[in-house]
Amino acid sequence: MPHIIVKLYPGRTEEQKKELADELTKTVMKVLNSKETSISVGIEDVSPADWTEKVQKPDIDAKPNTIYKHSAR
Repeated sequence: MPHIIVKLYPGRTEEQKKELADELTKTVMKVLNSKETSISVGIEDVSPADWTEKVQKPDIDAKPNTIYKHSAR
């Protein structure tokens, strides 16, 4: 605990993804007082053509009470 899933458009390098995972881990450790060994981060590439069906509808629109930061549309 916790597990973070980041879904984004393809095009980021492995280095960028690793840096993002490291920075998210540091923030979780600081804010939630979690141990590094208890944190996992997954990063999933989702094509723009699939975004609405695979991310927007199931993860954002269907779960409004879990969204703490919403993108400007």
